[in-house]
Amino acid sequence: MIVSGLRTTETPMRFVLQPWHLILIILAGWINRQQQGVIEYLRTENSVLKEKFGKKRILLTNEQRRRLAVKGKILGGKQLEQFGTLFTPDTILRWHRQLVPNKWDYSDRKERKPVDQERDKLWSTGP
Repeated sequence: MIVSGLRTTETPMRFVLQPWHLILIILAGWINRQQQGVIEYLRTENSVLKEKFGKKRILLTNEQRRRLAVKGKILGGKQLEQFGTLFTPDTILRWHRQLVPNKWDYSDRKERKPVDQERDKLWSTGP
């Protein structure tokens, strides 16, 4: 490396494994194993539910569909296909298009209460 006409030599920095690095690596591995266990359990639970319901339709409320759609959208279609979910990825993503935007349409909003006539006179005439 040349710095303003002077030549300096640098020694490359070597990575030194600290004790807390080992603890962090062990903790990350343990958490990963725990998560894999939970995922395997949920996959097994899904397969049992599929066997129980067979070809029967599973009836869900719009709120249940919306909750599944929000989580499914985060995962994406490819990951949903890998899981072998109870519903097809296309169905889950269709629910997302239909239900998630509609949650915030404010159609259930009540109208504003009418303003008292005396207050209205005061506001319109001014001080």
